[in-house]
Amino acid sequence: MNRTTIIKIAISAIVLLALTSEKIDAIPAFARKYQISCQVCHTPAMPRLKAFGDDFAGNGFRMTEYEAPRHFIETGDEKLSLFRELPLAFRFDGYATLNFNDAGAVDFGAPFVLKILSGGELSDKLSYYMYFLFSEYGEIAGLEDAFLFYRDLFGSDLNITLGQFAVSDPLFKGELRYTIENYKIYSVAPGESSINLKYDKGIVLDRGFSTGTTIVAEVVNGNGIGEAGEGYLFDKDKYKNVMLRVAQDIGGFASIGFFGYSGKELLNDDVGSFTSSVKMYGPDLVLDFNERLSIGIQYVWRTDSDVYLDPEEPMLQDVHTQGGFAEVIYSPKGDMSKWYLTGLVNYVESEVDALDYTAATLHAGYLLRRNVRLVTEFTQTFKGNKYGKLSAGFVSAF
Repeated sequence: MNRTTIIKIAISAIVLLALTSEKIDAIPAFARKYQISCQVCHTPAMPRLKAFGDDFAGNGFRMTEYEAPRHFIETGDEKLSLFRELPLAFRFDGYATLNFNDAGAVDFGAPFVLKILSGGELSDKLSYYMYFLFSEYGEIAGLEDAFLFYRDLFGSDLNITLGQFAVSDPLFKGELRYTIENYKIYSVAPGESSINLKYDKGIVLDRGFSTGTTIVAEVVNGNGIGEAGEGYLFDKDKYKNVMLRVAQDIGGFASIGFFGYSGKELLNDDVGSFTSSVKMYGPDLVLDFNERLSIGIQYVWRTDSDVYLDPEEPMLQDVHTQGGFAEVIYSPKGDMSKWYLTGLVNYVESEVDALDYTAATLHAGYLLRRNVRLVTEFTQTFKGNKYGKLSAGFVSAF
């Protein structure tokens, strides 16, 4: 048994003990710090945020009216911020899955996801957030979100985020969804392209206006979050990619947005290297009716100037990919609901047939505790490898 396996088993055992202890009602880091319910930010259960939770995150994970010196050690140095207790939280998910694809009968997957999260304010304007995936799909995945956040630069209402984050965060945050099924369009990329809307390293600038308008700009490496190469450089080429999104709130229950993404990347074929240009753009819409019914829609058009697939075939030019998703969340009593339903439809169509994907998902959850819920989910795919998959399990945070 190697060291990695021993670490996985030890972590799993610790979390299982925590779940069976009397402290099952312990709540995650921010709720623990402010001694409030998860319900203040989440509706009806984590990880989905309501408006107050969005404001809290946008304020650098800080509730100004609750701040007090007791959260920090008094060192006599006003330039030093040290927490009395390091804010830590765990997320632990597990499922049993019945796969109708003739690939197996019942499969037990716990832990399916095991995260260690931390975040908080380091000063009145500087904050941090990070989480480490000890286990995702049975592997040690490492860091995903890990960034510093500085708000209201020079009193301009401009916020800056620097580090590692999902490029799609200004659109729809995949980490806040209820379903196991992901937002497929954010991860697709033809051929050997490493450009997508998932995790990347870079910088984000955002500013909100009194008109309800929000503008977000991102500059990223454009090749994900893999290991550093020669010279400790994470970017595989000299290019930087940019994304701009403009969103407008409408009437207190709707938000409509539009984004554009432009980038280049250095790729290789059987002859040598070449540069491909990537363009993405599309609208998004969110409707929220008193936290009882939420509808989210995203559509993306993508064009890759050069795509290399097969050494015996010519390079493809101006390859078009499009698709999106629609998500509906119903909570009958808003943040007071003990149960909820979620429907998700994914659609991807591309000139690269291997990327085609259409699926529908129905997900239901029931809260045992505010931070422990039972879930069941069924996904049916309709293109390519057609199958149905039924999962049931739990999601917990403490």
